[in-house]
Amino acid sequence: MIDKKKWIKRTKHILTLDNHPGHIAAGFAVGVFISFTPFFGLHMLIAIIAAFVFRLNKLTCITGSCVNTPMTVAPVLVISYKLGRFLLGYYPGELHIKQELSWQYALKLIDKHGASLLLGTSILGLFAAVLAYFICYYLVVRFRRKDESQAELTREMEVVGEELDE
Repeated sequence: MIDKKKWIKRTKHILTLDNHPGHIAAGFAVGVFISFTPFFGLHMLIAIIAAFVFRLNKLTCITGSCVNTPMTVAPVLVISYKLGRFLLGYYPGELHIKQELSWQYALKLIDKHGASLLLGTSILGLFAAVLAYFICYYLVVRFRRKDESQAELTREMEVVGEELDE
């Protein structure tokens, strides 16, 4: 469990990064998308690779990849599976998930229900990523308005459309 003070400190650090708000939000959104994929245990590695390949903010991408927590994985998988089955034209049957996920069990799930899971998690992940982008962008801009120097820098970045070198 993460300490509340530590969480607040990390959040403030992200909100005050010296990047364009869109760059920060894009990294976070890609990380959120990754967190919805059924590749358990690889989310952080995939986020790091995506951050380097797409030149995203590494900190926000990694942070976004941690959004889908162990408490939310099971409901997200069930909803994703049913959505994927529905979109593929199948009856949305039951998906039984063990309380404790292991690599072997995850591989069996993907083998048996892979297409449904990948389609469903992609749709939910895309929706969550778009939502995360706009929420993160809004929070960065709103937080920066409180500090006049950051507010001016953010306004200039928004006008120019890119990061400014000081």
